[in-house]
Order: sequence, then C-alpha cells, then structure tokens
Amino acid sequence: MANPKRKQSKRRSANRRAANAFKAPELARDPSDGSACRPHRVNPKSGTYRGRQVLSVEV
Repeated sequence: MANPKRKQSKRRSANRRAANAFKAPELARDPSDGSACRPHRVNPKSGTYRGRQVLSVEV
C-alpha cells in the first residue's frame, strides 16, 4: 500500500476539516411583511412567493 512521504501538518488538516463545516442558512427579507425566510422558497408565514399568494395559511 502507498504511504505518505511526509507528515501532514496540523494546519493542512484543520483547513480540510474547516471546508466541511456546517454553515448557517442564508436568509432573505420578504418585501411584503419583512419576515426572514430562505431565498427561492415559499414564505411559510405568509404563503407568498415572488409577490404571489401560492399557499393558504391559517392565521
């Protein structure tokens, strides 16, 4: 089996692990009511998408 020729540095290992870290989801402001929601998705609070009502939401 192939073996590494040199020891991998702690910095290189940490950089590799940091690239796989979980990131917080991006949020966008809904222009109609100002609530935060995921971009390119239906707003779960108001049921609107791109200014159109697409879901009926019970208040």
